[in-house]
Amino acid sequence: MTETVQRTFSPTPEEVAKFHERGYLGPFKVYEEDEMRRIWRRERLRLMNRDNAVYDEGDAQAGNTNIANYDRHLDSQFLADHICHPRIVDRVTAVLGPSVLCWRSEFFPKYPGDEGTDWHQADTFAFASGKPQILWPEEEKEFGGTITVWTAFTEAAEDTGCLQFIPGTHRTMFYDESKGMHYQPDKINESRKGDVNRGFYGYDYRDLQKDPDWRPPEERAISMVMRPGEAVMFWSTMMHASKPHSAMDKEMRLGFAGRYVPTCVAVYPDTDDVDEYGGRISLKDYGAVLVAGVDTYGHNRKVTATTRGYTFPAR
Repeated sequence: MTETVQRTFSPTPEEVAKFHERGYLGPFKVYEEDEMRRIWRRERLRLMNRDNAVYDEGDAQAGNTNIANYDRHLDSQFLADHICHPRIVDRVTAVLGPSVLCWRSEFFPKYPGDEGTDWHQADTFAFASGKPQILWPEEEKEFGGTITVWTAFTEAAEDTGCLQFIPGTHRTMFYDESKGMHYQPDKINESRKGDVNRGFYGYDYRDLQKDPDWRPPEERAISMVMRPGEAVMFWSTMMHASKPHSAMDKEMRLGFAGRYVPTCVAVYPDTDDVDEYGGRISLKDYGAVLVAGVDTYGHNRKVTATTRGYTFPAR
């Protein structure tokens, strides 16, 4: 009898300890660079077909941000495989435990000439819609948030808008998401003296600061330069931002983020739609994906296959 040995990509105990200390792990390789370029050339064309997407593009498109492109893993086989990729899931479960949901995915494009993304943290993701999108049970919550795995589908360099992190800031929230922000896509936010040109998709994230005079300790920031096919895993509660895309002769920088929580976390509690960035999407066809383990809680809507009938390969 032949046994199939499942290869694992779990980080070492030392790597896990460093993740808890810094708030991030990586970059690490998910795909070979040539493989990633080849895949993206194919998939970018396929993703233009929205016939099976779960959100209506006409209702959701708003300014520079298109929330209709949330959760394309629910209709794309490649993205379905990607959020369940063992090189990602094994690292996530090493931190969150054996039973994990992917509750959202997002594309983050940055075109030549685009501004950077302002410093921010996310705990319940209520800052735009006013409704918590994830809620940890009090007995399980250490500091909340979600684990984000951000994969570079194209080069993420200093001059194309790479991510920036301030290590060790994930255990203290400097922003109050309950304060809410006003969507003002035409407002020009004047940068603080010494800052690079940054914004936040039509919002001013500084409106959420608990102390209006507080400034992020940017002198501690590190740049997360990545080649196509590399990824980084980090807590959404860690201070993070991105640089502007200042290289006019280079391609769009494209990142794809999968967001993960343990099954004990309530996803979109008492919520039927999401209002963000001047648009609204209905959650009637939405479901979180169990990427590893079992769900003994049962309080979240889930799906086991894409809208095209492809079964998610749970770990």
